[in-house]
Amino acid sequence: MAIVYAAELRPSKMELLAQWLPQQLWFHGGGSPLVRLGSFRFDDPAGEVGIETQLVGAGDRVYHVPLTYRGAPLEGAQEFLVGTMEHSVLGHRWVYDATGDPVYVAELAAALLSGKPQAAQFRESGGKIETLPETAQLSSTGMPETAVPTLEISAPTTVGGIVTIPVGALALYVLRELELSGEVPATTALSVTWAGQTTPVAIASL
Repeated sequence: MAIVYAAELRPSKMELLAQWLPQQLWFHGGGSPLVRLGSFRFDDPAGEVGIETQLVGAGDRVYHVPLTYRGAPLEGAQEFLVGTMEHSVLGHRWVYDATGDPVYVAELAAALLSGKPQAAQFRESGGKIETLPETAQLSSTGMPETAVPTLEISAPTTVGGIVTIPVGALALYVLRELELSGEVPATTALSVTWAGQTTPVAIASL
């Protein structure tokens, strides 16, 4: 499960993305304001890294932006740094493009191969825990009985808005700009829906 604190963030996640997204070659939103359409989380088994995927609208386009939140810099990942923020509960946080974070890559592989579900989200406030409604629903063609091999993660590359992450004998593909018609690849894939988008949209494949 993922604990989401009732906290103040400076800058906010969307403020960070408003600075970072226009600098990416795969972003074609022009000067359109960014709109958060939904999000979902994966669990870090070690409980150290926050893993959250943002679905961001810009005009008539939708972008898939997985992020990781860390309490210290990730060694060797400066090129994937989105920015830093102050979290009123957790303190200084380093925010990364998750395609360059091995913790995210491992969880993405588990979701693709074995259908590991998104994390249930709970909010902690004043010592009380409440369940948060999901704003995006993830689905996988992966089979629960499929074993996830030990991954040999290599540096990702991006071509034409598709991030390729080699993981040994396999490769993970992360789609940046989403095809809203619902053309899910025939291969092992993850898809997502959100309010206003009831047709599943592919976000990653194997």
